[in-house]
Amino acid sequence: MNIMSESKTEDFKLKFGPENPNAIEVRDLVKIYTGRKVIEEVRAVDGISFSVNKGELFGLLGPNGAGKTTTINILVGLLDQTEGEAFVGGYDVKKNLPKIKELIGVCPQQASVYQYLNAKENIELFGNLHLVKKEVINERMEKFLNLLGLSKAANRAAKKYSGGMLRQLNLIVALISDPAILFLDEPTVGMDARVRRATWDFINSLKNTNKTVILTTHYIEEAEVLCDRVAIIDFGKLVALGPPKELIAKHGAKDLEEVFLKITGRRIMEGL
Repeated sequence: MNIMSESKTEDFKLKFGPENPNAIEVRDLVKIYTGRKVIEEVRAVDGISFSVNKGELFGLLGPNGAGKTTTINILVGLLDQTEGEAFVGGYDVKKNLPKIKELIGVCPQQASVYQYLNAKENIELFGNLHLVKKEVINERMEKFLNLLGLSKAANRAAKKYSGGMLRQLNLIVALISDPAILFLDEPTVGMDARVRRATWDFINSLKNTNKTVILTTHYIEEAEVLCDRVAIIDFGKLVALGPPKELIAKHGAKDLEEVFLKITGRRIMEGL
């Protein structure tokens, strides 16, 4: 199912920077927190390296405090790295952040929508901020609302939405500009099983548009079902990388949760 009527993937191929051909490239990335409010130096990200192919759905796994969100925040320009290099769409995050912002969509952990606006008003607002044409906004909005089951609540103020509905609206807002690279940080937290499955189907359909998706999640089954490859991060270090099936076979495990347990000595949800 193609969720975009007019994909910009080909246009974005022309815009990708010359410094690296991958959608994402991270080299020896380090983030150290210091300062008056920090009692001792904290190495939130400790020398990790990985790459994400164009069109790949790539998972970042790890308990709270592992370094997943810090890594994402560096890639989208919200934090500066202490050491190492990071490229998004071939552009260096330290040198070409404006170019990177043209390529990406971000769905953060916390809802970024305006509570007193309804779904349609929020989507229109963010579409306008991205200079998307009105008719394109309306076309995409109708498709997304239908696909995620929000059409009947589209005229309801966001403050009256459940946590799961807010996250679905957050996802639509992140996609309204048709980004080539999409960052999803815990997109299904707080959703019931039915809504989570519908959201999985929606995220999986993004593969049909050749989008690159970087997904962080505490739901190990989610990563196992959706991701082409996963990286497992623990205490700021990269401890495993590969397709879920290969990691499961390599470690003689029954599923990805057991792989995590064998590698780190704890279950992924223990960090919550």
